[in-house]
Amino acid sequence: MFYDWTEQLNRPKSQVYFVKIIYILQFLSTQMLPLIYAKEVDGSKLLNMKNILPPQYDNLQPPKENGKPTVVRFHVWVLSIDSIDEGSMTYVADIFISQSWKDHRLKIPDELTNTSSNYRLLPLKWLDYMWRPDSFFKNAKQVKFQEMTIPNHYIWLYSDKRILYMVKLTLLLSCAMKFQSYPHDTQTCELKIESLSYTMDDLIFDWETESPLVVESAIELPQHELVDYKLADCSQVYSSGNFTCVEVVFTLKRRLGYYIFHTYIPTCLIVIMSWISFWIKPEAVPARVTLCVTSLLTLSTQHAQSQKSLPPVSYIKAIDIFMSYCTIFVFASLMEYALVNILMTADEKLNSIPTTTTTTTNIYHQPSLRASTATGNNVPIVNENSTKIRTNSRRGSFRSSVFVKRRDRALIVDKVSRWGFPSTFVLLNIVYWSVYLDWS
Repeated sequence: MFYDWTEQLNRPKSQVYFVKIIYILQFLSTQMLPLIYAKEVDGSKLLNMKNILPPQYDNLQPPKENGKPTVVRFHVWVLSIDSIDEGSMTYVADIFISQSWKDHRLKIPDELTNTSSNYRLLPLKWLDYMWRPDSFFKNAKQVKFQEMTIPNHYIWLYSDKRILYMVKLTLLLSCAMKFQSYPHDTQTCELKIESLSYTMDDLIFDWETESPLVVESAIELPQHELVDYKLADCSQVYSSGNFTCVEVVFTLKRRLGYYIFHTYIPTCLIVIMSWISFWIKPEAVPARVTLCVTSLLTLSTQHAQSQKSLPPVSYIKAIDIFMSYCTIFVFASLMEYALVNILMTADEKLNSIPTTTTTTTNIYHQPSLRASTATGNNVPIVNENSTKIRTNSRRGSFRSSVFVKRRDRALIVDKVSRWGFPSTFVLLNIVYWSVYLDWS
């Protein structure tokens, strides 16, 4: 129990000094004695950097033994893969990565060789004074260290002078994607680890002999499926030398479920909706034109929506082919009605021709007929109105027959379209799905 300093202020100075000394002794007894006691119980000494690093140690030179390059072995544990962005061609990965190498220049203290454990945990600050690989993620745009609740990295020193450095990272990695077969595409994304300043004469990266790569089986992506992963070498020759590199290659296959229900089925329904005009009578001009034009505009919006998440690439994609021939079918249904309308309106030109009245001879204006009438002879009477009716009737029946004939021809075009359009559309879909399902 500590003294109350408020009461000590009123005492003489000598008593105050005495109380301070007592307080210091009390602090030392409560804070330092347990550590001293722990050292005595354990019987070991605190590890000092001087016990490990020799006096002439150079942390810039790799620990080459007998002139051979230093071998650094990697182990990668993939915790998650997510946030695959086609627009920026990136993806995010959470990983544990370990690097192990042997530094023959280190001194191993006796307390490490005499204990049952063959490794010792070292302070992280010692990395600033020891040599370590200058590895970096070649295709990383952003690297984030995990620091919750403590910094997620550590160093182990083994009794055989091997050093293990383990760290947990969140990586934003670039991935060169190709969309020729989108959305039936399969993408290959890499995680590349390369040396920054040491050539292969000084440093070589390799994978651990046992379990170099572990991928969590619980990884689940909303629009992709992780179908394969493998290890590879990506060493590359630059103008400054040959630099070592290792990589993890992920194969991601796109899931079609989302696109079938949000792109393919709605688009097919729009095309089918445009075919309804084939069953509407040709005289219903507003209904047929409105239906075809509305289908065409809706299809254009659907096409733009299907490529919303993609970068503006210059080549043709699988979805472009599908949407293009769907657009052609809707446009062809509009052109089909234009042909039907031409066949239907040709008879209107005949109706617009003015009727030519046949001149009927008036018996009262002919002298011979007037004389016969005056003498009372029987003269055939010509009915002017009946002659006009018979003439107009013949012309009306002619126009009616032409109208019926042309309307029948227009209806034949509609009947052929009712079967021709769906059959051709189904055939094109069979070809499309056969090609791109085999492609994927």
